[in-house]
Amino acid sequence: MMTLRRAAERGHAEHGWLDSYHTFSFADYYDEKHMGFRALRVINEDRVAPGQGFGTHGHQNMEIVSYVLEGALEHKDSIGTGSIIRPGDVQRMTAGTGVRHSEFNASRDETVHFLQIWIVPDKAGHTPSYEQKAFSAEEKQGRLRLVASRDGREGSVTIHQDASIYAGVFREGERASFTLPAGRHAWVHVAKGTARVNGELLRAGDAAAIDDAGAIEIAGQAGQDGGEVLLFDLA
Repeated sequence: MMTLRRAAERGHAEHGWLDSYHTFSFADYYDEKHMGFRALRVINEDRVAPGQGFGTHGHQNMEIVSYVLEGALEHKDSIGTGSIIRPGDVQRMTAGTGVRHSEFNASRDETVHFLQIWIVPDKAGHTPSYEQKAFSAEEKQGRLRLVASRDGREGSVTIHQDASIYAGVFREGERASFTLPAGRHAWVHVAKGTARVNGELLRAGDAAAIDDAGAIEIAGQAGQDGGEVLLFDLA
């Protein structure tokens, strides 16, 4: 079964410096029907104004993944990490027993547009840690590139959960197939542009929950520049 979650149905928060859409319940947005999907707890699509951002704050017992679509995001945390995250980079922060961090737009004149993703870890109390890796546009063009996994295989970042994240960009005529094993579940999120998922047209912010084992077909849409897609393979 495939269930669609359209972009327009998401929660929305406008704070002047921050324009945020929530796929699942978050902060002041609450919908008991959309509390997450399996271990996937949060997908927030954030646009942060130049020079603005999230001041230092704390988290515990969560795997936090940042995926930048446009602009540059500056990260600092209490375990000594300081970095700039740009399109193509995937950042993973394990909050574990507790970490404090800040995320700011690194530019004074351009908006940063990114996805903030939270995954519930396999257990509480992991040691806080940080990892960031870059994946080229060529690696994702017309295919699904593994960018996060439990075992860090194929050069992906490591997450403490039985979950894998794939990223792909699909232009007209490009397609990829992903086989979902029995007992697994998939969440497919269109981050930019448009793409077809099992023949269904999805636009930026749209998503599909898939619970049936078998092939998941992702294809570019005719007449479009390309759709950027994230696929979450979840226990």
